[in-house]
Amino acid sequence: MEGIKIIRRPKLRDPYFIVAWPGMGEVAFKAATHLVEKLKMEEFARILPEDFFYLTGSVIEGGILGLPPLAEGKFYYWKKQRATSKGAGARPRDLIVFISNAQPDLTRAQSYSEKIIDLAKSFGAKEVIGFASMPSPIDHTQEPTTWFAATSEGLKNSLKKHGFNLLSQGQISGMNGLFLGIAKKKGMEGFCLLGEIPLYTIQIENPKAAKAVLAALTRIMDIRLDFSALIEQAQGMETEINRLLDYLKLGPTQGTAGPIGEEEIEKIKKSLSQLTKLPFSVKEKIDKLFLQAENNIATATELKSELDKWNVYKEYEDKFLDLFRKNKDKGN
Repeated sequence: MEGIKIIRRPKLRDPYFIVAWPGMGEVAFKAATHLVEKLKMEEFARILPEDFFYLTGSVIEGGILGLPPLAEGKFYYWKKQRATSKGAGARPRDLIVFISNAQPDLTRAQSYSEKIIDLAKSFGAKEVIGFASMPSPIDHTQEPTTWFAATSEGLKNSLKKHGFNLLSQGQISGMNGLFLGIAKKKGMEGFCLLGEIPLYTIQIENPKAAKAVLAALTRIMDIRLDFSALIEQAQGMETEINRLLDYLKLGPTQGTAGPIGEEEIEKIKKSLSQLTKLPFSVKEKIDKLFLQAENNIATATELKSELDKWNVYKEYEDKFLDLFRKNKDKGN
């Protein structure tokens, strides 16, 4: 298959197909990588990156400048043992997971997605599962709720039986959402599991939300998974956020947990943005939008929305305003 490197050809039984890319809270990427690690999944294929990714800058290590590697997209498989299934007549379903450490240029997202879908279908996958984050006005000490959206009415009704919350309106941005829409167009059923993250923590990893979507997945797939590493990471993250809140004197009343006010959220987001960095895929997207806006100022609206979403407009303000100064100098 052109653009795909096949390492081995496992024989799989009606596999579930999970996909994940970095995004807000790194929920999808963290959940998928944890799943691969704990199930000891084996790599069986890779998508070659040259047609879908491009370099946007150099990296420096120890004072030496060089080019970074292109993004990696790998396919893993896991065969479920019959003994772990419920009921004597239950037929175990295997699992395929695709993980990329960066999102592609979205102008190439459709052909990129179709190549991934075609490979998964060739190994018997008929149903795709995505993970994503859902920024919500919750406190970081609360257990996140799991939401879902499905590609069909039948699948929606089936998932309701597990007690997940239905996301009836809205959108799922980036590849973690777009892929399912493309998969549906290509004839695959599917759904997305979304873990809640506090609005003021969208720029940092959220292992608690990753655990929430994986816990939902284990119920659907009837598998067991060790969450101890995610729990430990979540506790560490909660401690660090509490320290920041104490420093800012914005912590909720002792013994209570609930939504934090909008003004407090903005202050916390501003402080966290100074302590954290954007996911590589988001930084790459912002750089690409700046290039587009230099050639077509009309695209600056999309750029501004992306900067606001990640609460980094102030960091880019001078560069953003320069777009309009340069556009004016051109006489446009």
